[in-house]
Amino acid sequence: MAVPKKRKSRSKTKSRKANWFHKASVAAKKAWSLAQSIATNNSNSYVVENLSKTE
Repeated sequence: MAVPKKRKSRSKTKSRKANWFHKASVAAKKAWSLAQSIATNNSNSYVVENLSKTE
């Protein structure tokens, strides 16, 4: 069974965890911003087809 050879430092672990949380936060902000722009029809970077047909 594979086990780590040496204990990782707490600062390195916290640094990696903080980086992971920061990336997730940035992705969430981008997704929320895109959702808001789509909801208000102000999106320039995302094309939404209107599928409702009025006949």
